[in-house]
Amino acid sequence: MRPRYTNTFAKLAVVGGCLAALTAGGTALAETPSGASGGAVFEPPPPPPKKAMIVDGRAIAPRSAPRRVKRVIEAANRLVEKPYRYGGGHRQFSLGLDKGYDCSGSVSYALYGGRFLRSPLPSGALMNWGRRGPGRWITVYAHGGHAYVVVAGLRFDTSMRDPDAPGPGTGPRWSKSLRKSAAFVARHPRNY
Repeated sequence: MRPRYTNTFAKLAVVGGCLAALTAGGTALAETPSGASGGAVFEPPPPPPKKAMIVDGRAIAPRSAPRRVKRVIEAANRLVEKPYRYGGGHRQFSLGLDKGYDCSGSVSYALYGGRFLRSPLPSGALMNWGRRGPGRWITVYAHGGHAYVVVAGLRFDTSMRDPDAPGPGTGPRWSKSLRKSAAFVARHPRNY
């Protein structure tokens, strides 16, 4: 049995990185200098077979989207208008929705909706989750301090959101604009 404090310290480290990314702000499509990422190159997701739409801040999946993609969108929509919360979303999914969500908690819950995850992962662990590179329908972008997901052409993120997104000024929201940065590792679920 591992000590309880180990889990707490791990959460604090991950959430601290998410908070730093949130407060750092930025602009959509901002390019990270290649030296800041060790020379990595941003891998944009390919255009999805059909693109989702945003209505009243929530994503609507295309009819032709696979069932699991639709479930990811449905789960993410449950978090829209939740505030950003340091460490939020890192408890067992079976306990229901949290009061607020951080970056990796939001991505984890969305992936859980599509049955791609059984328990929340911190952003650092999302760097090694799934398959390498962008996916056709779902691409998770992660680095040690932040994570977000692109689903059916829309970005679900706790920072850099579109100005017309509803709810508090922080927290998980859908965005039409992509975030372009070589600091993030692209991962995807197999066959998606």
